[in-house]
Amino acid sequence: MQTVETLNEGLKRAYTLTITAKDIDSKVDAEVKRVAPQVRMPGFRPGKVPANLVRKMHGESIAQDALNNSIQEGIQQLIAEQKLRPAMAPAVSLDDYAPGKDAAVKVELEVLPDVPAPSIEGLKLERLIVPVPEERVAEQINQLASQQKKFDDAPEGHAAATGDLVVMDFLGKVDGVAFDGGTGEDMSVEIGTGRLIPGFEDQLVGVKVGDEKQIEVTFPEDYGVDTLAGKLATFDLTVKKVQVSGEMAIDDDFAKSLGLESLEQLQGLMKGQLENETGQLTRTHMKRKLLDQLAEGHDFPVPPSMVEAEFNQIWQQLEHEAGHEEDPAAAMAELESERDDYRKIAERRVRLGLLLSEIGQANGIEVTQAEMNRLVAQAAQQYRQEDRERFMQYIQQEPMAAAQLRAPLYEDKVVDFLFDKAEVTEREVSREELEAAIESEDGVVPHVHGPDCGHDHDEAPAKPKAKAKKAAAKPATDKDVAPAEADAPAEAAAPKKKAATKKAAEPVEAAAEVSDEAAEAPKKKAPARKKKTDAE
Repeated sequence: MQTVETLNEGLKRAYTLTITAKDIDSKVDAEVKRVAPQVRMPGFRPGKVPANLVRKMHGESIAQDALNNSIQEGIQQLIAEQKLRPAMAPAVSLDDYAPGKDAAVKVELEVLPDVPAPSIEGLKLERLIVPVPEERVAEQINQLASQQKKFDDAPEGHAAATGDLVVMDFLGKVDGVAFDGGTGEDMSVEIGTGRLIPGFEDQLVGVKVGDEKQIEVTFPEDYGVDTLAGKLATFDLTVKKVQVSGEMAIDDDFAKSLGLESLEQLQGLMKGQLENETGQLTRTHMKRKLLDQLAEGHDFPVPPSMVEAEFNQIWQQLEHEAGHEEDPAAAMAELESERDDYRKIAERRVRLGLLLSEIGQANGIEVTQAEMNRLVAQAAQQYRQEDRERFMQYIQQEPMAAAQLRAPLYEDKVVDFLFDKAEVTEREVSREELEAAIESEDGVVPHVHGPDCGHDHDEAPAKPKAKAKKAAAKPATDKDVAPAEADAPAEAAAPKKKAATKKAAEPVEAAAEVSDEAAEAPKKKAPARKKKTDAE
């Protein structure tokens, strides 16, 4: 194979590889010899079909495979010989090619920059501590108790009031005609919870056992069923029970009803949960301050293709959020005016990701095999039982998928290492003060893929200037990585995820339970997720 460098400018490289016809033919010959014993042809004993007939039968596909394999081997040889570190998958094109001729292959790619030795000395951070007051613990336990309250039949003649439970049969109609899903029996609803269509529960106030009543409600414009959205409907109700809630004593017996030993244990668990929640906020604040310091002290060129990929991820998220604003067109117009700002944010994400990866490698930080096994096992739980083994095989076969799964833990390890290196002071604040500090920052939240991933990057975009930018002010999740992953082959595709378990909502309740979650767009040949049903 002959290699000619045609471009070396900044981080961009281009080469022309010439793969000789002799090399391709030798691969074809080797493949013919390999498959010949498996070929069956009338008139010949198994394994005795002549090579020339095998060529005649399968020569075209064998030649194509040989050419593809030669190109892949040529690219790997190029990367090894030139000591390249591709930022993204190389762009490969084949000039006019005819069988029996040399193949001229053009390879274009961007390489990772030489990251200067990171400066991690002199880091100073402040840890904002939020104490959990006993009143907050009591408030959470009271809320838990309200969810566990029991209902008893109301005295005869009792008129239902807010907080009471009404059990009823109902028949819904639009324009006098019953609609699908508008009929139910023995449906229980607690007045005042807001589960049902706006205005429905209000009209239950005052009903008594045995009442037959017709109420009118209007389905919301954004109701999940198009044929009902915005429509005026009537519901014929028959009240079968009215129940009142009993007082739930918060004592040891209440704790035991939850499977605990005592109220003291419940209080301890609740306090621990609250401390964990604020602890995560504290970590987020420290992380952003840490990354601000790293960003200020390091500047180096980054691959444009990685920046473009990161920008596209940010932009898609912003477009989704803008689409849910009161005036989507105005929100999008404002985004367009700030496109350049978000591109700079994407560049900073990429630079910080590469920097954190360099810090991790330089200090021997790694995710152990035992930790990786736990990550895979946890991720496999998102899939149906029968598909979990196939998912694990997919992770084993696709290095990029494994790197994407490993990324959040690797990132956490690098950040924890830097926390340990920093000079940390502590200050007590309220939860509101901590949340305000996070909201007001132009901080970043990186996602690092680790030393074995083609590229590493991530940070939360700067503080939003408009409502449409709120989504970018914080990452959707700490696992929100964006690797330049190669397409998974069809046979290695991961299984569909199992559907989330959720009780189907009664038709009347659906309006209050319609989620504004965006359906996750599947990547090409990547693990497919099982879609939710309308009832879910």
